[in-house]
Order: sequence, then C-alpha cells, then structure tokens
Amino acid sequence: MLTGIGTFLADLRALVECESPSSDQAAVARSADLVAAIGTARLGVPPERLTVDGCSHLRWRFGDGDRQVLLLAHHDTVWPVGTLAVRPYTVEEGVVRGPGCFDMLTGLVMAVHAVAGLPDPTGVTLLVTGDEEIGSPSSVALIEEEARRSRAALVLEGSAGGGALKTARKGTSMYEVHVTGRAAHAGLEPEKGVNATLELARLALATAELARPAAGTTVTPTVVTAGTTVNTVPARGFFAVDVRAWSHDEQLRVDRELRELTPLDPGAVVEIRGGINRPPLEERASRALFDRAASLAARLGLPPVTGTAVGGASDGNYTAGAGTPTLDGLGAVGGGAHADHEHVLVGRLADRTLLLRELVAELLREAP
Repeated sequence: MLTGIGTFLADLRALVECESPSSDQAAVARSADLVAAIGTARLGVPPERLTVDGCSHLRWRFGDGDRQVLLLAHHDTVWPVGTLAVRPYTVEEGVVRGPGCFDMLTGLVMAVHAVAGLPDPTGVTLLVTGDEEIGSPSSVALIEEEARRSRAALVLEGSAGGGALKTARKGTSMYEVHVTGRAAHAGLEPEKGVNATLELARLALATAELARPAAGTTVTPTVVTAGTTVNTVPARGFFAVDVRAWSHDEQLRVDRELRELTPLDPGAVVEIRGGINRPPLEERASRALFDRAASLAARLGLPPVTGTAVGGASDGNYTAGAGTPTLDGLGAVGGGAHADHEHVLVGRLADRTLLLRELVAELLREAP
C-alpha cells in the first residue's frame, strides 16, 4: 500500500461508518466533511466544496484543469442510516465488509491514496460526487464539464468479477407511463368508466415488446400503481419502465417507439414522462486506456488485467457520452454491490492502487 495498509483501512472504516445514503442530504453533507478531512490529510490541500441543489460534492484540482486526467468517485451509498447496526464494518480473514465498502468507498480511498503517491499531481482533478446512486441529478453538469476538459476519465467503481475492468456499460433510460381514465362505480355502472388499470396492463405488454434481446436492449416495466378503492373503476395510474441499451441509437429507438404508444380505449389519455438518463459507455471509449492498463500491469508484475462489459451504469457513462476516453471499474476487487454480502478483498488493495497511480502517472507524462 502506498501509505500503509493500516492507514488505508482506517480511512475506509471512517467513511463506511459515517453512512451516506444518497437521499439523505444531511448525511451526505456529513460524509463530504469527512471525505474533505481525509483528503486534506493525505493530499495536503483542501478541496473545493460544491453544493448543488443541496447535495455536497468535492473537487481537488491540481493545475489549471487544461487537458487534465480526471479521477471520478462518489461518496454516497444505497444504504440507509442505521444499516451499521446490523451490518457493521469488519475485517476478517482478509475480507472487508460493511455498507458501501465495495460501491464505492474503497475506490474513493484508492483515488486519494494514489494521487497522494504521485511525485507531482499537477494535471489531476479528483471529483467526488454525492448523488451517483440516484442517477447524479445534481452532479451530471459538473461531471460533463470536467469530462470535456479531460484527456482521460478514470472511474473508481468496483471491478467486475475477478477484478475485471469495465470496458463498456449499457446506457439507461427511465420512464413513467401515466394513464388517465374516468372513475365510475365498479358495481353499479362500470361501463361508464374508463379503466386505467386495463390500459396500463395493455401498455405494459406493448412496452415490454420494445426490447431487442439480440441487440442486448432490455425494456422492463417495473413499479405499477393504479386506482383508489376496491369498488371504483380506476381513473388513473402509472407504471415505471427501466431501459438498458448498448448503443445510443437503441436508446433513441426505444424512446421514439415508447412515445408512439396509444391506448386501446379512446377515452383514455396516455402521458410518457422521463427519458434517456445515461448514455452508454461504448467499448471504443475505453479500448486505448484498457490496453494501456493491461500493458502497465504486465510491466509492473501485477495481476493480469482483464476487461468485460456490464449492464449497470455509472458516472463513467456521462464522461464517455461527453466524448472523453473512459475506463471504469478501477476500484475495489470484491463484490456484492447493493447486497448484504458486499465485500472487498484486502489482498488486492495494494496492486489496484499501484496500477491506478502508475496509469495516472503515465498519462500525465504525455504531452496534452
């Protein structure tokens, strides 16, 4: 470990035990205070505090930011305050456990320690956001702005299986399909109503048909709600739709076809809300950086670097969408993101942090 495994694990434990669920802005603000304190201690300078729509983000910029190397992390997690009472931070038999340790507090600590280990960090910007787990609504503009100034974006999300880097990610689109019908008494005169539940059922089936399995495009109706009482023809309701696609063209196709859906009952009104959330991280955006990381690992005698495509999205989708070469999954080796078995392998912390540091150093040595 660049500054010692004990120091690294102490920093990680402090962050895990702070608890920082995305939806709790006070908790995220407390976490930002702690990240700022740890980062200042390791990097020697405090960050800029960037509060957008009440959410706390941090930025360390070394140099003027022109053609920088961007390290991207987030300090929010999916776990509510109080999770530690049933899932405490532990280190046993070489495995760290605790809420948020894999996604992605270890990656955040890695970023800080890797930058601290550089002889000269000039040209690096470390951006730590506080709302990634809910789609980055307040930080997307910051991320895209930094991406456009960067020659490369390195994302500290946890690795895929076996430590694989993430060379491609599906883009995400999120929708709500709302139906407005007309209420009526379900026993006395149901024929006078326009049944929103029936329209939602028809539309949900039609929506699912927009998927293209051969292209890897999934279109999944999820949450649904309708009606008010058991003896009333429901007048309104909605269902949510989760869309994942490997290409932006597929996202556009689904968006167009979803908005073309019409109700069977002419008395019903359909409204489509939402849209494309994150563009895909396509392999062409990561190929050169992945090849460089693999070559570096071989030269340094580190474990071989592999890559894979994954369905989940991250803020790396935004940097790739901005046209910036992006490599994701550079964080912890472990697993169980968003699950009770979330964990990190202690034995892989040193080599992953070293690989990150040397990749940044090599990028900095190149002329912009």
